[in-house]
Parts: sequence; structure tokens; C-alpha cells
Amino acid sequence: MDPTPSPAPTFYPCYRHPDRLTGVRCQRCGRPVCGECATPASVGVHCPECVALSNQATRRPKPLSRWKGSAVTLSLGAINVAVWAALWLTGAGNSPAFTFLAMHPKAHCMVGNDLYLGIGQAACVASGGTFSPGVAEGAVWQLLTSGFTHVSPVHIFVNMLSLWVLGPQLEVALGRVRFVVLYLVSLLAGSVAVYWLAGTATTTLGASGAIFGLLGGLSLLAWKIGGDVRNVLFWLGLNIVFTFLGGPLISWQGHLGGLAGGLAVTALFLAGRRNPRLAWGGVAGLVVLLVALTALRTLMLA
Repeated sequence: MDPTPSPAPTFYPCYRHPDRLTGVRCQRCGRPVCGECATPASVGVHCPECVALSNQATRRPKPLSRWKGSAVTLSLGAINVAVWAALWLTGAGNSPAFTFLAMHPKAHCMVGNDLYLGIGQAACVASGGTFSPGVAEGAVWQLLTSGFTHVSPVHIFVNMLSLWVLGPQLEVALGRVRFVVLYLVSLLAGSVAVYWLAGTATTTLGASGAIFGLLGGLSLLAWKIGGDVRNVLFWLGLNIVFTFLGGPLISWQGHLGGLAGGLAVTALFLAGRRNPRLAWGGVAGLVVLLVALTALRTLMLA
């Protein structure tokens, strides 16, 4: 008895080349494909459209360029460098802009090498001195501008190098807006700590408070996501040791205040990942607290 003959194959025009007949279909979508259009797969063949969709689904995202992911970091660095250059060209520590931008808890008058507190601007100038307004007398802008003020080339180089090392990581992880908030609130927290804990005759400047805030934020973020925090904690610990052993010109108040501010802001952002309103409300509350502490200290120094 003869075996049952197989049915004759059915041919269809290729969906891309209608003048070509084919008996092969795409394993995924079923479209008929000719030999030119067919791509061999683990099972059957795939058409060009299905191959493109597969490649798109499995394509790995390109790594974010350090430069493209660092717009805010570069902007903050540019502002710091621009202020430093302007001061350097106009007399550095003797520049009129220096007394306006650097932070002085109370107004003071420098007559030669002698420092006088509680002297008004008119009396100071009449005595041939240099008058420097203070936060207690209303120069509250110094709480922020002091963090963008540098005189020494070494000082700004170290701070800007630290900003470049820390900033891009946090800018990508937190987003640009949150990163700016972290930087500025850390700076403000450092200045408020100086206002409360440093002597009223001190002059404070530099981005170190904000840098310590970034160090605190990065260490907390690395710990939260289960990363290796040993390297960050090593540099944080080294900077804290240097803060207390580096000499009287280093503001431990600004460093630790900035660190506390950075930890607080980052903790609020992490706690409010599912509820952004909670996070931003907490940050707003922290800023209000810092403003209230500034007002209270001003009343105490009046």
C-alpha cells in the first residue's frame, strides 16, 4: 500500500518583495519572508522588523557621560571659580567684595592690625578703618555667599577637586534639582553652625561645608543601596580628622554643620521616595528651622 502523499507546499509573496514567492514565514509574526529578508534564529527565521524590535528590547543603555551628567556640578564649580578670580583681580582678601561676600557673625572694623567690634560704619570709615558688615546686623546673604568665596588658590583647588569627585555621582543618583538642594542646604547648615559656635570676630569662607554635606549624602546613599561604603567612609573620616588637627584656620563648625545638613537632606529624600511631598515638606521644614536658628542667634547678639 502506497504511503499518503505529503501536501504540496503553499507559497506566498514576500512581504517586502512581492515579486518573490516563499514558503518560509517569520517565527514571531508569521509574515512570509524570502531568503534575503530572513534572519536565522534559534527556532526558524525572523523578519527584519522582528529582529529590530528584539535588538531594541535588549540594547543596553549607553553609559552616561561624566560631562553630560555633571551640568550642575560644573555650574557650581564655575560660580566658585568666577568669584575667586574676581576677588583675586581686585585685591584678594583686601578686595571690597571680600568683606561683602565672606561671613562675619558681627560687624567689625579693622584699623591697621587692630580689630574693633560694635563700631558703626561711619565711625569706622572716619577712623581710617575697613568696615565689614555682619550677619547680626542684617548681612544674612553671607550665610550663602561665603560658601562661594575663596581667596587662596590651594583652598579653591582642593574644594573644587572634591566637588568634581563627589558631585557627578550624586547629581545622577538624586537628579539635578535634589542635588542643588543638597548642596545649598548643606552650605546653609554649615554657616548656621558657624554663626552659633564660632567667635563673633571670625571670618569664614569656602565651600567646605557644602563639600562635607556631599560626603555625608554620598555615604548615606551608598549604605542605603547596599553599596561598598568603606571608601567613602574612609575619606569622610580622614577629612574629619584633618578638620580638628589641621589648624585654627579650618572651621570645624562649618564642616560638621555641613555634614549634618547633608545627612539630613539625603535621609529625607530617601525616606520620601514613594511620597515626594513628604520629602520636600521635610526639607522645607529643615530650611525653616535653620532660618529660625539664625533669627534666634541674631536676637542673642543684638
